[in-house]
Amino acid sequence: MENYFIIHVLLFLLVRARPRLNSRTRSHRLLSICVIQIMDFYDLQPAIQWMSSSETIPNSPPALEHLAGINQLIVCQRFDSEVFGHLKTSKTYEVMNNQGQRIYFAEERNNRFLLYLCGISRPFTMTIYGNVGQDIITMNKALRCSCCWSSCCLQKLTVEAPPGEKIGYVYQYFHPFLPKFKIKNENKKDVLKIRGPCLVSNCLWDLNFNLLSLDEEIVIGNISKHCSGFVTAPSLTDADTFSIQFPIDLDVKNKALILGASFLIHEN
Repeated sequence: MENYFIIHVLLFLLVRARPRLNSRTRSHRLLSICVIQIMDFYDLQPAIQWMSSSETIPNSPPALEHLAGINQLIVCQRFDSEVFGHLKTSKTYEVMNNQGQRIYFAEERNNRFLLYLCGISRPFTMTIYGNVGQDIITMNKALRCSCCWSSCCLQKLTVEAPPGEKIGYVYQYFHPFLPKFKIKNENKKDVLKIRGPCLVSNCLWDLNFNLLSLDEEIVIGNISKHCSGFVTAPSLTDADTFSIQFPIDLDVKNKALILGASFLIHEN
């Protein structure tokens, strides 16, 4: 009980400090990281180790080299914080490898009014941070409808790495029964496709979205939303857990785009 009190005090200090900080400042980024590190240090939650540094990849965005040499990511929601009296909400996630080592720390910031008004159709900005709080990837979703039969306003996500430099897009495209997405590079050329389960199966706990070749003949990976119980660590809310599998030799930019697609699918 005492541990939960300390956690809530830390979260309170975090959300009270945010309105005084510019969301783009280094202080704001480091504050979120510090809260997690303090929790780990005092054993308030089981410690999650950062993955060791990897060699830099030529002609690749900085810090994306951590995605090289891996073929699976596990994304778990860490905690939600809400600023009462202010129109801001935040969701934070751990991005880990299959060994349970933290690769990145992700935070979604959005407007509380839009969250309640628009639900899953809301716009949001997801920022991916490295181990010292530096911005690695930024994902921006516009206000769009989530209905796959409404072809005029389907989902779209823009991915930048580093922030300000677009590396690609994730587009939902029309299908009467299946949620389908295209992953495009910075030149808006199709590189991969994603196909989800039939809409009637959305009532199931586990949902699998296949990662496909452009001709949709070959399954090269998947994005899976897992039911409660997939993650047993008490530090992570298993209600918001999904895993990503892709070829180990896939370009790191495409792996980052698939990560972006997983957040877009997760919010649907």
